Parts: sequence; structure tokens; C-alpha cells
Amino acid sequence: QSSLSTNDTVNLSDTMDNSQAGNESVNLILASYLNLKDALAKDDSEMAASSAKEVETALTSFDKNSLTAEQAKVFDDIQSDAKEHAEHISSNGGNIKHQREHFESLSTDMYDLIKSTGATGKTLYVDHCPMYNNNKGANWISQTKDISNPYLGKAMPDCGVVKEELK
Repeated sequence: QSSLSTNDTVNLSDTMDNSQAGNESVNLILASYLNLKDALAKDDSEMAASSAKEVETALTSFDKNSLTAEQAKVFDDIQSDAKEHAEHISSNGGNIKHQREHFESLSTDMYDLIKSTGATGKTLYVDHCPMYNNNKGANWISQTKDISNPYLGKAMPDCGVVKEELK
């Protein structure tokens, strides 16, 4: 049996196959996105700004080497758009309406990334708020079946339905 001493380092990419490494990268983006969603649901624009900065950092440092060619193409297609929306959210603390407008587009990018990579290792839910944006509606990704609406926040926290389950 081998054991690691405190001087040994483990390179995670050496201990995982490529798909697991891809899962970790997607999960970093997803975790930041979910924090952003939760902040908007609580009407906390400053926490939303901070979480959006984390999304931006995770998108920038994402390692595409673990993706298939098709997955990498999807990531390339959404990366700059998603980063732009995250930047808008992070630079607009105090303007939650503007943050929510960009969150709608960021949610679409996240959906495309998750559908492409399937790399979350957990069940996620695509939720829909029918009332947002003058009843045009908008979707978001959630980690629970319980609705916690990031578009209407505390005004209507449970407005919405689960539209799809992502596994």
C-alpha cells in the first residue's frame, strides 16, 4: 500500500480520466452560477455581483482539453457570450433589474453547456418563470425541485415550474 506524505502532491488530472476532469471544470462554473441564482432569488445584488465574478473566473480558467471536439465547439460558442453576461452582472451591483436581464442569457448558455457536456454528476432542473419580462418568461438552472425564483426574487419566490430534469 502506498500512502502520501505531506510533501507529495497529487495532480487531479493524473487521478481522473478526461471526462472526470471535464466534470470538475463544468462543476466549478455550475457552482458559481448556482450561487448567483441564489443571490438573485434573495434580491442580493451585491452577492450576485460577487458570484458572477466567480462565474467569469471559472469560464476563463476552463480547461477544454478534457472535452470532445463537439463539446469544445459548444464551449467555444458560449464562452465569450457567457463571460460578457457574467461581467455585466458583476459590474452592476445595486442594479438587480439589469443583473436579471443578463442572468436570463447566462442561463441559456449554462443550459447549452450542461446539455453538451452532461458533466454535472448530479440531477439538475430547468425551471421556468412564466411572468418574467412582461409574461415572456425565462428559464434558469436549479439544483433542487423547489422553486426559488431568481427573476422575481422575494416578491414572488415560488413563481415557476420545473420544465425539465437534467441528469
